[in-house]
Amino acid sequence: MERDKNFVLGVYDDEDVLLDAVSKVRESGVKIHEVYSPFPVHGLDEALGYKRSRLPIAAFLFGLLGTSLALTMQFYMMRFDWPMIIGGKDYAAFPDFIPVTFELTVLLAAFGMVGVFMVSSNLKPWGQPRIFDLRITDDKHVMAIDLAANASLGEDKIAEVLKNSGATEVNKKSFE
Repeated sequence: MERDKNFVLGVYDDEDVLLDAVSKVRESGVKIHEVYSPFPVHGLDEALGYKRSRLPIAAFLFGLLGTSLALTMQFYMMRFDWPMIIGGKDYAAFPDFIPVTFELTVLLAAFGMVGVFMVSSNLKPWGQPRIFDLRITDDKHVMAIDLAANASLGEDKIAEVLKNSGATEVNKKSFE
């Protein structure tokens, strides 16, 4: 069975029931693919066992790239490309470079974080978003279980675990 193709969905009405259900489902040995909610649920990240995001590392690296590019560009322009003596100062007066360096650092860090977030969240322009249930944009919470990742348990056992955890509906969803 292929991964990321066939899912069993547990639909929940309440976020507190969902939080309890995540713990129960994980304790029963079922691997949760993802939980979709119409609004942020406090504590859901910890319940799902997610690690801390690495987005700040990407921001730091893109900011470092921006700083390097800004300093290199300004130094090259003022020292070699078009040397100018402004106010009797040296060609490469570092304090004059600070505003442009700061702006390019912030700009590249912001664009880099947006780009990394879009790619890592599968929101890239060429990506096809998966909609497990249209009600997740309204008032329902959905827990998606990948059948291939839980092949040893079977579909019926997973559906039973979801029902026992408080799901109001258990559905099956397949993607091409």
